[in-house]
Amino acid sequence: MKYLFVPLVLSLFFLSSCTAVGTATGVGATVGIAAAQEGGLRRAYSDTKIQIQINDLWFKHNVEMFRKLDMTINQGRVLLTGIVQNHEHRVEAVRLAWQPDGVKQVINEIRVAESAGVVGFARDTWITTRLRTAITFDAEVQSINYSIDTVQDTVYLMGVAQSQAELNRVIEIARTIPSVKQVVSYVKFVGQETGRASVVADDEPQKLNSSQPASEESINWN
Repeated sequence: MKYLFVPLVLSLFFLSSCTAVGTATGVGATVGIAAAQEGGLRRAYSDTKIQIQINDLWFKHNVEMFRKLDMTINQGRVLLTGIVQNHEHRVEAVRLAWQPDGVKQVINEIRVAESAGVVGFARDTWITTRLRTAITFDAEVQSINYSIDTVQDTVYLMGVAQSQAELNRVIEIARTIPSVKQVVSYVKFVGQETGRASVVADDEPQKLNSSQPASEESINWN
């Protein structure tokens, strides 16, 4: 495993803070989390490599075009969120995300719209932080296995759930947060295969509203 640990630390070094203290803290914490997550350091290294490559492709193509985009990567599955100004930019962002080796799925949740500005960004950040805090202190949820993105009051969940009950609990917590309009789950269950590579279109993922319970069938796996 040593040959995987070294490049992982090196890649995290460049993604962490530039200060000596920030780098040491960021690398140590991230490597510790990576070791605890499903797949361990080997998977964390692969996902980090994919993220670096996609960022590089976006930067070389047009850094201004993609500056309001973000991504979450889990076991080769890439979730793209954020805002672009026209449909062509959206298509190009997804096309570039498919380029790195190891990408198994690209989930496209990029929106073509004007951003909500500082107020909207602050609200999305507040929602994400509140949900992250809630599940971190919930004894019935292994929060380390969940990634959270919030875009224009829509919460996107991605990661690995230990059970249907655990996932339902996370979704219900997200639904109760003020300002949340919708919860979209791309969470899989422990041991479940990702499946063949595919782009999930806007109308394919299950949108979970306040009256609809989550179920295994609601998770889109092609």
